[in-house]
Order: sequence, then C-alpha cells, then structure tokens
Amino acid sequence: MKKLKLDPVTLEIQWKRLVSMVDEASAAFVRTSFSVLVREANDFAVVLTDAEGHSIAQSVLSIPSFIGTLPATVKHFLKKFPAHTLKPGDVMITNDPWMGTGHIHDVNIAMPIFDKGKLIAFAAVVSHMPDIGGRIRNAGIRDIYEEGLQIPQLKLINAGKPDQNLLDMIGQNVRVPEQTLGDIWAQVAACKMLEERLRPLLRDTDLKALGDEIRRRSEAAMKKSIRAVPDGVYHAQTQHDGFEEPILINCTVTVKGDRLAIDYTGSSAQVPRAVNVVPIYTFAYSAFAVKALLCPDVPNNEGSFTPITTSAPLGSIFNPRYPAASGGRGMIGHMMVPAIMMALADVLPERAIAEGSSNSSITVTGEHQGRPYAAVNFMNAGQGATKHRSGYTMLSFPSNLSNTPIEVFEQMAPLRVVERSIRRESGGPGKHRGGNGLRFEVEVVADSPMMASMIMTRFRTAPQGIFGGKAGKVGALLLNGKAINPADHWVLNKGDRVVMETAGGGGYGDA
Repeated sequence: MKKLKLDPVTLEIQWKRLVSMVDEASAAFVRTSFSVLVREANDFAVVLTDAEGHSIAQSVLSIPSFIGTLPATVKHFLKKFPAHTLKPGDVMITNDPWMGTGHIHDVNIAMPIFDKGKLIAFAAVVSHMPDIGGRIRNAGIRDIYEEGLQIPQLKLINAGKPDQNLLDMIGQNVRVPEQTLGDIWAQVAACKMLEERLRPLLRDTDLKALGDEIRRRSEAAMKKSIRAVPDGVYHAQTQHDGFEEPILINCTVTVKGDRLAIDYTGSSAQVPRAVNVVPIYTFAYSAFAVKALLCPDVPNNEGSFTPITTSAPLGSIFNPRYPAASGGRGMIGHMMVPAIMMALADVLPERAIAEGSSNSSITVTGEHQGRPYAAVNFMNAGQGATKHRSGYTMLSFPSNLSNTPIEVFEQMAPLRVVERSIRRESGGPGKHRGGNGLRFEVEVVADSPMMASMIMTRFRTAPQGIFGGKAGKVGALLLNGKAINPADHWVLNKGDRVVMETAGGGGYGDA
C-alpha cells in the first residue's frame, strides 16, 4: 500500500472523497427506501467509522443527533459481537434506545467492511421507521412496552445469510411490513454501496491513517475554539410544557482550558411519559450545540466531540432508568441546544441564538380501501433570532427534518390538507424578530376511523428571547375547533379537522 502524504491539499482531497462516498450511499438509501420518512422528511443518517467505531465521515444531510449516536451504536455492537467474531456478509441490527438513538422508532444497521481479510471499517445507517408497532408514537405513552417492538442487538444477516425468523418477527409486529422491511433492506443496500465505493480508495490509501489524521485535526480545532471561551461555570434554565407540571431543563456548562463539560443536575426527574432522554441522545445533541456554536465549519467526526462530556443523575429526565418511554425524546432533547446556547450567551453574544421551537408531527394509522396505512408528517416551527438576523421561519432546528410535501402526505393517508401557511407575527419582537411558526390543517376523508397522535410542545411555555428580545407565541392543537391534549391518542372520523399551530421563535435585543 502506498504511504499517504497527509499534507493539507492531499488531506482535503481524500476528505472530499470520503464525503462523496457516504453521500452516494445516502442517495442509494433514498432511492431504494419505501417510506416518506426517508424520501421526504430526511430522518436518517449514513456514517462511515473505523474498525473501532470511531466516526470518520457522514452524509451531508444526516440528522445532527444521529451523527453523535450512530458511532456509539457501532461501539455497542462491537461489545456484543467482538471484532474477531465478525465475518464478511454480517449485518447487525438494533433499535434499543440506550444503544441506538434514544427511541425504538429508529432502526440502526451496521455492516463490517474487510480488506484482505482484516476488519477496517463499518458502514452504518440509522433511519426512523414508518411503523414499529405498539401504540403510535405519542408523548403520553407510559413505558417502553407500549411503544412497540424492541429489537435487541442481533445479526440481521450472518455471513451473507439473512435471519428469516427475525425478519418474520419484525414483519408480524408492524402495521406496514412492506414499508418497514423495505426501509431496512434499503439500509443494507446503502451499507453495501458504501463498501463498494470505498474499495478504490483502499488501493492507494491507508484508511486508518487518514481517519486518525482527520480526527486529530478536528479535535485540535475544537479544543482551540473552546480555549477561546473564558474559563468559567455558565448556567441556564428552560422548561418544557410538561404534563401535570412543567419539566425543567437545568444546564450547567463548565469551561476549563480546552475541555467543556455539560451537566444537567437539577433537571426534572424522569417521568412516566414518552419524553425521557437517554444518555446517548443527551450527549449527541449537547455535542451538536457546542459544535454549532463554537466550531461549525470543521468536518463532523468523532474528533470534534472528544473534548466534550455530558452528565446527568441516574433517574433524571436526561438519564432515565429502563423501561422508561422515550418516543418523544426530541421534545426535551431539542431544548438542550437553546439551553446550552443561552448559558454561553453572555460570553458569546455574537453567536448566541434565542430559543426556538423544534419540529412537531402528526401520525395517523388505519385501513383504507382494504390496505393498512401508517403515515407521519413533520411540521417545523420558528427559530430564534440572533444578533445579526431575524430567526428563520418554519425551520427544523436543531434537527434538520424536512416538511413533507402536501401531495405526498395526501397520497400516504386518507387526509385532505386544508391549509399550510406561515403563522404571521408569531415570532417574538426584538431588534431582530424570532422566526414564524406554521399553521397546518387537515381533514379526514376516510370512511373508516383512523387513529391519530400529535407530537407537540411549546403550547404553554413560549420560546424565550434574549438580550431584551421578547418571547414568541405559543403553539396550539385543535380538533374541530376545540383545544385538545397532545399527550392523548385520538380516533378521527370522516369530516374531522385537526389544526396544528407551531410556536414562533424568541427575539434578539430591544426593538
């Protein structure tokens, strides 16, 4: 093998090659997938790791949290299936929240890649499934057993032979087996595509040396950015609407030299509802917040996250005990990002972002014209403003989910979209105004009843402004003109109308 010259130009070329490979695998996944969650909503990630599970590169459109969770999942697979036991043609699978992405609705796939008989890398894909059985995803669910099918760490394919018993078990437990199994096989196809595209690079490049150098430089850049923040202990609080009472997010950021630690002691205890955030997801979105704030232009890989640590007491909302439900973990997890940014706002006023509202969703299931359906539609909200601009309207932040097109949603479920519009003036006033939320109204056109659930927050506690900026307007959820509880499940009949209004972002500075 030729020795790699790791000068800056060569390194940049090789880095771009890696990203293009992962992006091509991502495109293959989108083209072969069955569900709109992949094709339209972008709720997935494709990652290349080294033989030890350290991330090297990920697809450009990857969900921010998955960038942090998927490499950790590969490491968990390696504990269950040590490297010396893996064989070409193996594919591992799990949706364990504590070892995956924080809820069972995401299925994680990892495939070892070998070169001349030696394990050198893993191709890994994670994607939100169109259905995972159980009660449809909702914040009101009380434990993980209600949420659906749990897939422990297993081999989906063993030395090239699929486990038909496992596939039958998955298909038997989901409402739309063609879509769910179709997406899982699309994940496998993406892994194989990544392996195929990696082969030419292996002929002239030492992948380990390349990955080590990319991570080393990324880590150095992140440490430099952290050193530029004054040493100190910074604090912020925010809250989620909660259920009987609000859920408190208490965030303490400690900066010391080139290390940054985030502690969530003082946050609410875990709750018997599906908004608990497991540690793997707690770290992922905390690390994303730090990177977005301090070092956004450096390549995403494990080196960027090495100087960052997170902690939360066992039994708290950010470190719950099994069998806590976590299907709506993003409702709390997405609020970690503005909490961290607010904690550092006084020392980084040029970069701080006011609070915004994360994406909401509606899920419907039933049977129409003799066929079962399960459809999910994500709706975005207003982003907080910054010193330099108003908040973006109807943006998925800190995630990067896309709004599903109206025509696609109407094809997937017997619904008619009555209105999808910007909630004008819902962003908080200020020198720069918060972004506006979304108004989304649908009408049931099916003759048979459908089950529906809505994931929503910020309908009681408004996104706050900073430096004198005002809060955005809260959201709303209406069924036939009457306010309803988003923590409940609802049976909808023909002619019923649901209105979802997402919150506006907070403003920045005095007007």
